[in-house]
Amino acid sequence: MSTQTDARPPAPAPAQRKETSGAPTLIAVALASILLPLAVTAPAVALPDLTVDLGASVAAGQWVQNAYGVTFAACMLAAGSLADRFGRRRILAIGAVVFMSMSAVSALSTSIVLLDIARALQGIGAAGVLTSGAAIMAASFEGRKRTQAFGVLGASFGAGLALGPILGGALVNLAGWRTVFWLNVVVGIVALTLMSKIKESRDPNATTVDWGGLVTFSGSLFFLALAFVEGGASGWLTAPTLGSLAGFVLFMAAFVLVELRVARPMFDLSLFRNPTFVVVVCQPFTITFGFVVLLTFLPPYFNGVGGAGNTMSGALLLPLTLPVFILPLVVGRTVAGRVSSRVLLTASSLLITVGSLWLVVLEPGQPWYEIAGPLLVFGLGVGSAFGAMDNAAVSVVPVERAGMASGIFNTMRIAGESVAIASAGGFLASLTRSDLAERAPELADRAQSLAGEATQGRLDETLAGIAPSQRADALEAVTASLTSSMHIAFFALAALALAGAIVTFLVIKDRELTDATG
Repeated sequence: MSTQTDARPPAPAPAQRKETSGAPTLIAVALASILLPLAVTAPAVALPDLTVDLGASVAAGQWVQNAYGVTFAACMLAAGSLADRFGRRRILAIGAVVFMSMSAVSALSTSIVLLDIARALQGIGAAGVLTSGAAIMAASFEGRKRTQAFGVLGASFGAGLALGPILGGALVNLAGWRTVFWLNVVVGIVALTLMSKIKESRDPNATTVDWGGLVTFSGSLFFLALAFVEGGASGWLTAPTLGSLAGFVLFMAAFVLVELRVARPMFDLSLFRNPTFVVVVCQPFTITFGFVVLLTFLPPYFNGVGGAGNTMSGALLLPLTLPVFILPLVVGRTVAGRVSSRVLLTASSLLITVGSLWLVVLEPGQPWYEIAGPLLVFGLGVGSAFGAMDNAAVSVVPVERAGMASGIFNTMRIAGESVAIASAGGFLASLTRSDLAERAPELADRAQSLAGEATQGRLDETLAGIAPSQRADALEAVTASLTSSMHIAFFALAALALAGAIVTFLVIKDRELTDATG
Protein backbone atom coordinates (compact mmCIF):
# COMPACT_ATOMS: atom_id res chain seq x y z
CA MET A 1 0.00 0.00 0.00
CA SER A 2 1.29 3.46 -0.86
CA THR A 3 2.65 5.95 1.64
CA GLN A 4 -0.21 8.27 0.85
CA THR A 5 -2.71 5.60 1.79
CA ASP A 6 -0.84 4.53 4.95
CA ALA A 7 -0.88 8.12 6.19
CA ARG A 8 -4.66 8.29 6.09
CA PRO A 9 -6.02 10.03 9.21
CA PRO A 10 -8.83 8.49 11.23
CA ALA A 11 -12.24 8.67 9.55
CA PRO A 12 -14.87 10.92 11.12
CA ALA A 13 -17.11 9.33 13.70
CA PRO A 14 -20.23 7.62 12.35
CA ALA A 15 -22.50 10.15 14.01
CA GLN A 16 -20.71 12.96 12.24
CA ARG A 17 -21.16 11.25 8.88
CA LYS A 18 -24.81 10.55 9.54
CA GLU A 19 -25.35 14.25 10.00
CA THR A 20 -24.09 14.97 6.50
CA SER A 21 -25.73 12.12 4.65
CA GLY A 22 -29.22 11.42 3.48
CA ALA A 23 -31.61 11.82 0.59
CA PRO A 24 -31.49 15.65 0.29
CA THR A 25 -27.72 15.61 -0.21
CA LEU A 26 -27.94 12.80 -2.74
CA ILE A 27 -30.78 14.38 -4.73
CA ALA A 28 -29.22 17.85 -4.81
CA VAL A 29 -25.84 16.62 -6.04
CA ALA A 30 -27.41 14.22 -8.52
CA LEU A 31 -29.66 16.89 -10.06
CA ALA A 32 -26.77 19.34 -10.34
CA SER A 33 -24.66 16.63 -11.97
CA ILE A 34 -27.31 15.89 -14.61
CA LEU A 35 -26.70 19.36 -16.00
CA LEU A 36 -23.09 18.72 -16.94
CA PRO A 37 -23.49 16.01 -19.61
CA LEU A 38 -26.67 17.74 -20.85
CA ALA A 39 -24.46 20.69 -21.72
CA VAL A 40 -22.43 18.43 -24.05
CA THR A 41 -24.93 16.04 -25.60
CA ALA A 42 -27.87 18.36 -26.24
CA PRO A 43 -25.82 21.08 -28.01
CA ALA A 44 -24.21 18.35 -30.16
CA VAL A 45 -27.64 17.71 -31.70
CA ALA A 46 -28.42 21.42 -31.96
CA LEU A 47 -25.05 22.37 -33.49
CA PRO A 48 -26.06 22.21 -37.19
CA ASP A 49 -29.06 24.53 -36.68
CA LEU A 50 -27.15 26.75 -34.27
CA THR A 51 -24.18 27.40 -36.55
CA VAL A 52 -26.35 28.05 -39.60
CA ASP A 53 -28.58 30.46 -37.66
CA LEU A 54 -25.59 32.44 -36.33
CA GLY A 55 -23.67 32.29 -39.61
CA ALA A 56 -20.72 30.52 -37.98
CA SER A 57 -17.81 28.84 -39.72
CA VAL A 58 -16.90 25.22 -39.08
CA ALA A 59 -14.01 26.20 -36.78
CA ALA A 60 -16.14 28.66 -34.81
CA GLY A 61 -18.83 26.00 -34.50
CA GLN A 62 -16.31 23.56 -33.04
CA TRP A 63 -15.59 26.01 -30.22
CA VAL A 64 -19.20 25.78 -29.02
CA GLN A 65 -18.14 22.41 -27.63
CA ASN A 66 -14.41 23.03 -27.19
CA ALA A 67 -14.77 26.26 -25.17
CA TYR A 68 -16.98 24.49 -22.63
CA GLY A 69 -14.74 21.43 -22.40
CA VAL A 70 -11.43 23.31 -22.14
CA THR A 71 -12.46 25.59 -19.26
CA PHE A 72 -14.32 22.72 -17.60
CA ALA A 73 -11.14 20.65 -17.48
CA ALA A 74 -8.77 23.55 -16.88
CA CYS A 75 -10.61 24.81 -13.79
CA MET A 76 -11.32 21.41 -12.24
CA LEU A 77 -8.27 21.36 -10.00
CA ALA A 78 -8.74 24.93 -8.86
CA ALA A 79 -12.39 24.21 -8.10
CA GLY A 80 -11.36 21.19 -6.01
CA SER A 81 -8.89 23.32 -4.07
CA LEU A 82 -11.46 26.07 -3.54
CA ALA A 83 -14.03 23.50 -2.39
CA ASP A 84 -11.58 22.04 0.15
CA ARG A 85 -10.70 25.49 1.47
CA PHE A 86 -13.93 27.51 1.39
CA GLY A 87 -16.55 24.77 1.63
CA ARG A 88 -17.87 22.20 -0.79
CA ARG A 89 -21.53 23.23 -0.54
CA ARG A 90 -20.60 26.86 -1.17
CA ILE A 91 -18.60 26.05 -4.32
CA LEU A 92 -21.37 23.71 -5.49
CA ALA A 93 -23.93 26.50 -5.24
CA ILE A 94 -21.68 29.13 -6.83
CA GLY A 95 -20.81 26.74 -9.67
CA ALA A 96 -24.49 26.03 -10.28
CA VAL A 97 -25.34 29.74 -10.43
CA VAL A 98 -22.50 30.47 -12.90
CA PHE A 99 -23.49 27.47 -15.00
CA MET A 100 -27.15 28.51 -15.16
CA SER A 101 -26.37 32.18 -15.84
CA MET A 102 -24.12 31.34 -18.77
CA SER A 103 -26.71 28.91 -20.10
CA ALA A 104 -29.13 31.83 -20.22
CA VAL A 105 -26.55 34.01 -21.99
CA SER A 106 -25.98 31.20 -24.51
CA ALA A 107 -29.70 30.98 -25.17
CA LEU A 108 -29.89 34.75 -25.77
CA SER A 109 -26.74 35.00 -27.91
CA THR A 110 -26.96 36.68 -31.30
CA SER A 111 -23.36 35.99 -32.37
CA ILE A 112 -21.15 32.92 -32.29
CA VAL A 113 -18.42 34.86 -30.47
CA LEU A 114 -20.72 35.72 -27.56
CA LEU A 115 -21.99 32.14 -27.46
CA ASP A 116 -18.45 30.72 -27.37
CA ILE A 117 -17.48 33.10 -24.53
CA ALA A 118 -20.59 32.14 -22.56
CA ARG A 119 -19.81 28.46 -23.08
CA ALA A 120 -16.28 29.00 -21.77
CA LEU A 121 -17.65 30.64 -18.61
CA GLN A 122 -20.25 27.90 -18.32
CA GLY A 123 -17.42 25.37 -18.19
CA ILE A 124 -15.96 27.18 -15.17
CA GLY A 125 -19.28 26.78 -13.35
CA ALA A 126 -19.44 23.12 -14.36
CA ALA A 127 -16.01 22.53 -12.78
CA GLY A 128 -17.30 23.86 -9.46
CA VAL A 129 -20.36 21.62 -9.60
CA LEU A 130 -18.53 18.42 -10.46
CA THR A 131 -15.59 18.56 -8.05
CA SER A 132 -17.56 19.82 -5.05
CA GLY A 133 -20.38 17.37 -5.69
CA ALA A 134 -18.06 14.34 -5.73
CA ALA A 135 -16.24 15.60 -2.61
CA ILE A 136 -19.58 16.07 -0.80
CA MET A 137 -20.46 12.46 -1.62
CA ALA A 138 -17.11 11.23 -0.28
CA ALA A 139 -17.52 13.21 2.96
CA SER A 140 -21.17 12.22 3.48
CA PHE A 141 -21.08 8.46 2.95
CA GLU A 142 -18.72 5.59 3.71
CA GLY A 143 -18.34 1.91 2.89
CA ARG A 144 -21.14 0.31 0.90
CA LYS A 145 -23.33 3.40 1.20
CA ARG A 146 -20.62 5.41 -0.49
CA THR A 147 -20.49 2.88 -3.33
CA GLN A 148 -24.26 3.14 -3.75
CA ALA A 149 -24.13 6.94 -3.57
CA PHE A 150 -21.54 7.07 -6.33
CA GLY A 151 -23.73 4.67 -8.28
CA VAL A 152 -26.49 7.28 -8.07
CA LEU A 153 -24.00 9.95 -9.11
CA GLY A 154 -22.96 7.84 -12.09
CA ALA A 155 -26.61 7.28 -12.96
CA SER A 156 -27.22 11.03 -12.90
CA PHE A 157 -24.43 11.54 -15.42
CA GLY A 158 -25.93 8.69 -17.40
CA ALA A 159 -29.35 10.35 -17.29
CA GLY A 160 -27.91 13.55 -18.72
CA LEU A 161 -26.12 11.59 -21.42
CA ALA A 162 -29.15 9.46 -22.23
CA LEU A 163 -31.65 12.31 -22.25
CA GLY A 164 -29.42 14.90 -23.91
CA PRO A 165 -29.53 13.71 -27.54
CA ILE A 166 -33.23 12.89 -27.65
CA LEU A 167 -34.30 15.92 -25.58
CA GLY A 168 -32.02 18.15 -27.62
CA GLY A 169 -33.46 16.86 -30.87
CA ALA A 170 -37.05 17.22 -29.68
CA LEU A 171 -36.48 20.74 -28.34
CA VAL A 172 -34.74 21.88 -31.53
CA ASN A 173 -37.65 20.60 -33.61
CA LEU A 174 -40.24 22.08 -31.24
CA ALA A 175 -38.88 25.54 -30.48
CA GLY A 176 -35.38 25.94 -31.92
CA TRP A 177 -31.82 25.49 -30.70
CA ARG A 178 -32.04 28.13 -27.94
CA THR A 179 -34.35 25.93 -25.84
CA VAL A 180 -31.46 23.47 -25.42
CA PHE A 181 -29.73 26.04 -23.20
CA TRP A 182 -32.90 27.12 -21.38
CA LEU A 183 -33.33 23.49 -20.30
CA ASN A 184 -30.17 23.82 -18.16
CA VAL A 185 -31.62 26.84 -16.40
CA VAL A 186 -34.84 25.06 -15.46
CA VAL A 187 -33.12 21.94 -14.09
CA GLY A 188 -30.52 24.08 -12.31
CA ILE A 189 -33.14 26.06 -10.39
CA VAL A 190 -34.59 22.85 -8.97
CA ALA A 191 -31.15 21.62 -7.89
CA LEU A 192 -30.25 24.96 -6.35
CA THR A 193 -33.29 24.95 -4.07
CA LEU A 194 -32.18 21.67 -2.50
CA MET A 195 -28.58 22.67 -1.79
CA SER A 196 -29.44 24.37 1.51
CA LYS A 197 -30.08 20.88 2.91
CA ILE A 198 -26.44 19.90 2.45
CA LYS A 199 -24.18 20.24 5.49
CA GLU A 200 -21.00 22.20 4.78
CA SER A 201 -17.67 20.32 4.76
CA ARG A 202 -14.10 21.40 4.02
CA ASP A 203 -10.46 20.39 4.46
CA PRO A 204 -9.11 22.19 7.56
CA ASN A 205 -5.58 21.99 6.16
CA ALA A 206 -6.43 23.79 2.91
CA THR A 207 -5.17 27.36 3.21
CA THR A 208 -4.11 28.50 -0.27
CA VAL A 209 -5.10 28.26 -3.92
CA ASP A 210 -2.46 27.33 -6.50
CA TRP A 211 -3.04 30.13 -9.02
CA GLY A 212 0.23 29.48 -10.85
CA GLY A 213 -0.81 25.89 -11.49
CA LEU A 214 -4.26 27.02 -12.64
CA VAL A 215 -2.88 29.49 -15.19
CA THR A 216 -0.24 27.16 -16.65
CA PHE A 217 -2.55 24.13 -16.81
CA SER A 218 -5.36 26.16 -18.39
CA GLY A 219 -2.95 27.54 -20.98
CA SER A 220 -1.62 24.11 -21.88
CA LEU A 221 -5.08 22.65 -22.38
CA PHE A 222 -6.20 25.64 -24.47
CA PHE A 223 -3.23 25.30 -26.83
CA LEU A 224 -3.78 21.54 -27.13
CA ALA A 225 -7.41 22.02 -28.16
CA LEU A 226 -6.38 24.84 -30.52
CA ALA A 227 -3.82 22.54 -32.15
CA PHE A 228 -6.48 19.94 -32.97
CA VAL A 229 -8.86 22.57 -34.33
CA GLU A 230 -6.13 24.17 -36.47
CA GLY A 231 -4.86 20.78 -37.63
CA GLY A 232 -8.27 19.79 -38.91
CA ALA A 233 -8.86 23.16 -40.57
CA SER A 234 -5.47 24.06 -42.08
CA GLY A 235 -3.27 20.94 -41.86
CA TRP A 236 -1.12 19.24 -39.24
CA LEU A 237 2.24 20.65 -40.35
CA THR A 238 1.18 24.28 -40.74
CA ALA A 239 2.51 27.13 -38.60
CA PRO A 240 -0.73 27.61 -36.57
CA THR A 241 -0.89 23.92 -35.66
CA LEU A 242 2.80 23.54 -34.82
CA GLY A 243 2.76 26.83 -32.91
CA SER A 244 -0.19 25.66 -30.85
CA LEU A 245 1.56 22.37 -30.05
CA ALA A 246 4.66 24.31 -29.00
CA GLY A 247 2.49 26.44 -26.72
CA PHE A 248 1.03 23.31 -25.17
CA VAL A 249 4.47 21.86 -24.45
CA LEU A 250 5.78 25.12 -22.94
CA PHE A 251 2.76 25.65 -20.69
CA MET A 252 2.74 22.00 -19.60
CA ALA A 253 6.43 22.16 -18.71
CA ALA A 254 5.77 25.34 -16.73
CA PHE A 255 2.87 23.62 -14.98
CA VAL A 256 5.06 20.72 -13.83
CA LEU A 257 7.72 23.14 -12.56
CA VAL A 258 5.13 25.18 -10.65
CA GLU A 259 3.58 22.10 -9.08
CA LEU A 260 6.97 20.82 -7.92
CA ARG A 261 7.82 24.13 -6.22
CA VAL A 262 4.62 25.18 -4.41
CA ALA A 263 3.97 23.99 -0.86
CA ARG A 264 0.42 22.83 -1.52
CA PRO A 265 -0.08 22.17 -5.24
CA MET A 266 -3.55 21.73 -6.69
CA PHE A 267 -2.17 18.76 -8.66
CA ASP A 268 -0.28 16.74 -6.06
CA LEU A 269 2.32 14.98 -8.21
CA SER A 270 3.34 12.77 -5.26
CA LEU A 271 0.08 10.86 -5.69
CA PHE A 272 1.39 9.64 -9.02
CA ARG A 273 3.98 7.51 -7.26
CA ASN A 274 1.12 5.07 -6.67
CA PRO A 275 0.53 3.07 -9.89
CA THR A 276 -3.03 2.19 -8.82
CA PHE A 277 -3.90 5.88 -8.51
CA VAL A 278 -2.34 6.62 -11.90
CA VAL A 279 -4.37 3.94 -13.67
CA VAL A 280 -7.60 4.87 -11.86
CA VAL A 281 -7.40 8.55 -12.77
CA CYS A 282 -6.52 7.66 -16.37
CA GLN A 283 -9.64 5.46 -16.75
CA PRO A 284 -11.59 8.30 -18.44
CA PHE A 285 -9.20 8.13 -21.40
CA THR A 286 -10.14 4.50 -22.06
CA ILE A 287 -13.72 4.50 -20.75
CA THR A 288 -15.24 7.87 -21.67
CA PHE A 289 -12.99 9.04 -24.52
CA GLY A 290 -14.74 6.98 -27.17
CA PHE A 291 -18.14 7.49 -25.57
CA VAL A 292 -17.87 11.26 -26.00
CA VAL A 293 -16.69 10.85 -29.58
CA LEU A 294 -19.82 8.85 -30.39
CA LEU A 295 -22.13 11.25 -28.56
CA THR A 296 -20.64 14.24 -30.35
CA PHE A 297 -20.18 12.98 -33.89
CA LEU A 298 -22.82 10.30 -34.46
CA PRO A 299 -25.81 12.73 -34.27
CA PRO A 300 -24.38 14.99 -37.02
CA TYR A 301 -23.62 11.86 -39.06
CA PHE A 302 -27.19 10.58 -38.69
CA ASN A 303 -28.58 14.04 -39.33
CA GLY A 304 -26.33 14.99 -42.24
CA VAL A 305 -25.29 12.18 -44.57
CA GLY A 306 -27.74 9.77 -42.89
CA GLY A 307 -30.77 11.97 -43.62
CA ALA A 308 -32.37 11.50 -40.17
CA GLY A 309 -34.15 14.32 -38.36
CA ASN A 310 -33.00 15.87 -35.08
CA THR A 311 -35.29 13.77 -32.89
CA MET A 312 -34.49 10.54 -34.73
CA SER A 313 -30.74 11.27 -34.50
CA GLY A 314 -31.09 11.46 -30.73
CA ALA A 315 -33.31 8.39 -30.53
CA LEU A 316 -30.80 6.28 -32.48
CA LEU A 317 -28.34 6.79 -29.60
CA LEU A 318 -30.63 5.32 -26.94
CA PRO A 319 -28.98 1.85 -27.03
CA LEU A 320 -25.71 3.63 -26.24
CA THR A 321 -26.97 6.03 -23.57
CA LEU A 322 -29.64 4.10 -21.65
CA PRO A 323 -27.15 1.59 -20.14
CA VAL A 324 -25.14 4.55 -18.83
CA PHE A 325 -28.27 5.71 -17.02
CA ILE A 326 -29.31 2.32 -15.62
CA LEU A 327 -26.12 0.34 -14.97
CA PRO A 328 -24.42 2.58 -12.36
CA LEU A 329 -27.36 2.00 -9.99
CA VAL A 330 -27.40 -1.73 -10.68
CA VAL A 331 -23.64 -2.05 -10.18
CA GLY A 332 -23.72 0.02 -6.98
CA ARG A 333 -26.45 -2.12 -5.43
CA THR A 334 -25.68 -5.63 -6.65
CA VAL A 335 -22.18 -5.96 -8.08
CA ALA A 336 -20.03 -3.76 -5.83
CA GLY A 337 -18.45 -5.80 -3.08
CA ARG A 338 -18.81 -9.02 -5.07
CA VAL A 339 -16.64 -8.09 -8.04
CA SER A 340 -13.31 -6.32 -7.56
CA SER A 341 -12.75 -2.86 -9.02
CA ARG A 342 -9.93 -4.23 -11.17
CA VAL A 343 -12.12 -6.91 -12.76
CA LEU A 344 -15.07 -4.56 -13.18
CA LEU A 345 -13.09 -1.81 -14.90
CA THR A 346 -11.21 -4.33 -17.06
CA ALA A 347 -14.48 -5.89 -18.22
CA SER A 348 -15.84 -2.43 -19.01
CA SER A 349 -12.91 -1.65 -21.31
CA LEU A 350 -13.23 -5.03 -23.03
CA LEU A 351 -16.91 -4.39 -23.76
CA ILE A 352 -15.99 -1.02 -25.25
CA THR A 353 -13.37 -2.76 -27.40
CA VAL A 354 -15.96 -5.19 -28.78
CA GLY A 355 -18.52 -2.43 -29.34
CA SER A 356 -15.99 -0.25 -31.17
CA LEU A 357 -14.98 -3.06 -33.54
CA TRP A 358 -18.61 -3.97 -34.19
CA LEU A 359 -19.42 -0.35 -35.06
CA VAL A 360 -17.70 -0.71 -38.44
CA VAL A 361 -21.12 -1.91 -39.67
CA LEU A 362 -22.15 1.77 -39.62
CA GLU A 363 -23.62 2.90 -42.94
CA PRO A 364 -25.84 5.89 -43.78
CA GLY A 365 -29.57 5.29 -43.74
CA GLN A 366 -29.34 1.74 -42.39
CA PRO A 367 -32.17 0.22 -40.28
CA TRP A 368 -31.92 1.14 -36.58
CA TYR A 369 -31.52 -2.47 -35.44
CA GLU A 370 -28.28 -2.90 -37.39
CA ILE A 371 -26.55 -0.22 -35.33
CA ALA A 372 -28.36 -0.92 -32.04
CA GLY A 373 -26.26 -4.00 -31.19
CA PRO A 374 -22.80 -2.40 -31.23
CA LEU A 375 -24.09 0.75 -29.53
CA LEU A 376 -25.63 -1.36 -26.76
CA VAL A 377 -22.41 -3.29 -26.12
CA PHE A 378 -20.45 -0.04 -26.06
CA GLY A 379 -22.99 1.49 -23.66
CA LEU A 380 -22.83 -1.53 -21.35
CA GLY A 381 -19.08 -1.07 -21.11
CA VAL A 382 -19.33 2.62 -20.24
CA GLY A 383 -22.30 2.23 -17.90
CA SER A 384 -20.69 -0.53 -15.84
CA ALA A 385 -17.70 1.77 -15.13
CA PHE A 386 -19.59 4.98 -14.30
CA GLY A 387 -19.71 5.59 -10.58
CA ALA A 388 -17.11 2.88 -9.95
CA MET A 389 -14.41 5.12 -11.43
CA ASP A 390 -15.37 8.12 -9.28
CA ASN A 391 -15.57 6.03 -6.12
CA ALA A 392 -12.20 4.39 -6.77
CA ALA A 393 -10.52 7.77 -7.31
CA VAL A 394 -11.61 9.26 -3.97
CA SER A 395 -10.98 5.98 -2.13
CA VAL A 396 -7.22 6.10 -2.73
CA VAL A 397 -6.73 9.27 -0.65
CA PRO A 398 -7.81 10.49 2.82
CA VAL A 399 -11.37 11.81 2.89
CA GLU A 400 -10.04 15.27 3.84
CA ARG A 401 -8.30 15.42 0.46
CA ALA A 402 -11.35 14.20 -1.43
CA GLY A 403 -11.68 17.57 -3.14
CA MET A 404 -8.19 17.28 -4.63
CA ALA A 405 -8.66 13.62 -5.60
CA SER A 406 -11.99 14.43 -7.20
CA GLY A 407 -10.39 17.40 -8.93
CA ILE A 408 -7.52 15.33 -10.33
CA PHE A 409 -9.79 12.50 -11.48
CA ASN A 410 -12.40 14.76 -13.04
CA THR A 411 -9.71 16.90 -14.63
CA MET A 412 -8.52 13.77 -16.39
CA ARG A 413 -12.13 12.90 -17.27
CA ILE A 414 -13.02 16.28 -18.73
CA ALA A 415 -9.57 16.81 -20.27
CA GLY A 416 -10.04 13.46 -21.99
CA GLU A 417 -13.47 14.51 -23.21
CA SER A 418 -12.16 17.88 -24.42
CA VAL A 419 -9.28 16.23 -26.26
CA ALA A 420 -11.71 13.63 -27.65
CA ILE A 421 -14.02 16.28 -29.12
CA ALA A 422 -11.23 18.46 -30.49
CA SER A 423 -9.05 15.65 -31.82
CA ALA A 424 -11.88 13.56 -33.28
CA GLY A 425 -13.32 16.60 -35.04
CA GLY A 426 -9.94 17.49 -36.50
CA PHE A 427 -8.99 13.96 -37.53
CA LEU A 428 -12.40 13.14 -39.00
CA ALA A 429 -12.28 16.30 -41.09
CA SER A 430 -8.71 15.56 -42.21
CA LEU A 431 -9.40 11.91 -43.07
CA THR A 432 -12.60 12.83 -44.90
CA ARG A 433 -10.86 15.61 -46.84
CA SER A 434 -8.03 13.30 -47.95
CA ASP A 435 -10.35 10.46 -48.92
CA LEU A 436 -12.68 12.82 -50.78
CA ALA A 437 -9.84 14.36 -52.77
CA GLU A 438 -8.83 10.87 -53.95
CA ARG A 439 -12.36 9.54 -54.41
CA ALA A 440 -13.66 12.55 -56.35
CA PRO A 441 -10.78 14.63 -57.81
CA GLU A 442 -13.28 17.04 -59.36
CA LEU A 443 -14.22 18.10 -55.80
CA ALA A 444 -10.63 18.61 -54.63
CA ASP A 445 -11.01 22.40 -54.45
CA ARG A 446 -14.09 21.98 -52.24
CA ALA A 447 -12.85 18.98 -50.24
CA GLN A 448 -11.90 20.98 -47.13
CA SER A 449 -15.23 22.78 -46.80
CA LEU A 450 -17.24 19.67 -47.65
CA ALA A 451 -15.35 17.59 -45.07
CA GLY A 452 -15.74 20.19 -42.34
CA GLU A 453 -19.43 20.68 -43.02
CA ALA A 454 -20.04 16.92 -43.17
CA THR A 455 -18.56 16.29 -39.70
CA GLN A 456 -20.96 18.91 -38.30
CA GLY A 457 -23.98 17.57 -40.17
CA ARG A 458 -24.53 20.69 -42.29
CA LEU A 459 -23.97 20.08 -46.01
CA ASP A 460 -26.80 22.03 -47.63
CA GLU A 461 -24.97 25.37 -47.92
CA THR A 462 -21.81 23.87 -49.42
CA LEU A 463 -23.70 21.57 -51.79
CA ALA A 464 -25.73 24.56 -52.97
CA GLY A 465 -22.56 25.94 -54.55
CA ILE A 466 -22.19 22.84 -56.74
CA ALA A 467 -23.93 22.52 -60.10
CA PRO A 468 -27.34 20.81 -59.65
CA SER A 469 -26.36 17.99 -62.02
CA GLN A 470 -23.36 17.14 -59.82
CA ARG A 471 -24.90 17.44 -56.34
CA ALA A 472 -26.08 13.84 -56.07
CA ASP A 473 -22.63 12.51 -56.99
CA ALA A 474 -20.97 14.97 -54.61
CA LEU A 475 -23.23 13.90 -51.74
CA GLU A 476 -22.52 10.24 -52.45
CA ALA A 477 -18.77 10.86 -52.44
CA VAL A 478 -18.86 12.89 -49.20
CA THR A 479 -21.01 10.23 -47.56
CA ALA A 480 -18.60 7.44 -48.52
CA SER A 481 -15.56 9.45 -47.36
CA LEU A 482 -17.05 10.39 -43.99
CA THR A 483 -18.25 6.82 -43.39
CA SER A 484 -14.78 5.45 -44.15
CA SER A 485 -13.28 7.98 -41.73
CA MET A 486 -15.73 6.95 -39.02
CA HIS A 487 -14.71 3.32 -39.47
CA ILE A 488 -11.04 4.23 -39.03
CA ALA A 489 -11.95 6.13 -35.86
CA PHE A 490 -13.76 3.05 -34.49
CA PHE A 491 -10.64 0.90 -34.98
CA ALA A 492 -8.60 3.53 -33.11
CA LEU A 493 -11.10 3.57 -30.23
CA ALA A 494 -10.97 -0.23 -30.04
CA ALA A 495 -7.17 -0.18 -29.78
CA LEU A 496 -7.31 2.47 -27.03
CA ALA A 497 -9.90 0.52 -25.01
CA LEU A 498 -8.00 -2.77 -25.36
CA ALA A 499 -4.80 -1.13 -24.14
CA GLY A 500 -6.74 0.27 -21.18
CA ALA A 501 -8.14 -3.15 -20.31
CA ILE A 502 -4.69 -4.74 -20.28
CA VAL A 503 -3.10 -2.00 -18.16
CA THR A 504 -6.03 -1.92 -15.73
CA PHE A 505 -5.91 -5.66 -15.11
CA LEU A 506 -2.15 -5.75 -14.65
CA VAL A 507 -1.63 -2.62 -12.53
CA ILE A 508 -4.61 -1.90 -10.25
CA LYS A 509 -4.35 -3.38 -6.73
CA ASP A 510 -7.73 -3.85 -5.08
CA ARG A 511 -6.26 -3.72 -1.58
CA GLU A 512 -5.50 -0.03 -2.20
CA LEU A 513 -9.17 0.61 -2.94
CA THR A 514 -10.66 -0.93 0.20
CA ASP A 515 -13.15 1.88 0.69
CA ALA A 516 -14.40 1.43 -2.84
CA THR A 517 -16.07 -1.81 -1.94
CA GLY A 518 -16.81 -1.13 1.69
